[in-house]
Amino acid sequence: MSELLLAALLALLVALALIAIHAADLLLAAIALGAYGFVMALLWAAMGAVDVAFTEAVVGAGATTVLFLAALLRTSRRRSPWPSRLRWIAAGIAVATGAAILAVSSALPQWGDPAAPASVHVSPRYLERTIPETATPNAVTAVLADYRGYDTLIETIVIFTAGLGVWLLLGRERA
Repeated sequence: MSELLLAALLALLVALALIAIHAADLLLAAIALGAYGFVMALLWAAMGAVDVAFTEAVVGAGATTVLFLAALLRTSRRRSPWPSRLRWIAAGIAVATGAAILAVSSALPQWGDPAAPASVHVSPRYLERTIPETATPNAVTAVLADYRGYDTLIETIVIFTAGLGVWLLLGRERA
């Protein structure tokens, strides 16, 4: 994927995030967050993380948007104003989190580095031993279903539990 297209997707991502943050209409914010999840899925796919892109498309752009829209059916479309002190605390936490992520990510290997530990140690092992150990010809399927089966199961349970909790909250009778 060209650098220009990646830059355009990143700019669109920032614009959608700003729209979602500043929207007074919660329907607009929910739609902007759904579009944000879709653009993130495109970016993950462009980086070669197709499994993460698929999960982001299903959860970030799909299920989350549906849950937001279902919640909006039971509530008001207008957000309540935040106290100014709380807004500054939230902004401080967001800036501190962003700074921490930037500080930690500077120690990571460059994107696409063939000498990165994942490329040198983990990937060759999976590619060499997938068929003898799992009898699965697709390495991605073997990693997700065989090597990380419990992890995938727990992720599914977490998503199911979150959906069940939202359903129980939204299913209550209005006062």
